Amino acid sequence: MSQECELLEKCGFFKKYNEINSLACRGFIANYCKGPKIDQCKRKEYRNRYGVPPSDDMMPDGQMYSG
Repeated sequence: MSQECELLEKCGFFKKYNEINSLACRGFIANYCKGPKIDQCKRKEYRNRYGVPPSDDMMPDGQMYSG
């Protein structure tokens, strides 16, 4: 059974980029949102640290999406 991040419903990155046919976005979603790096998501770290979600354009690795 595959994992899925508990924050997907309210994750701006996932909501904004889930439907984008970009290999990079699909890779991030497969690895961070629904895969082995689920606990390494910088978006989740940011939300836990500051109590607010990061920019929708912040990718799970912490970089800003500029596609």
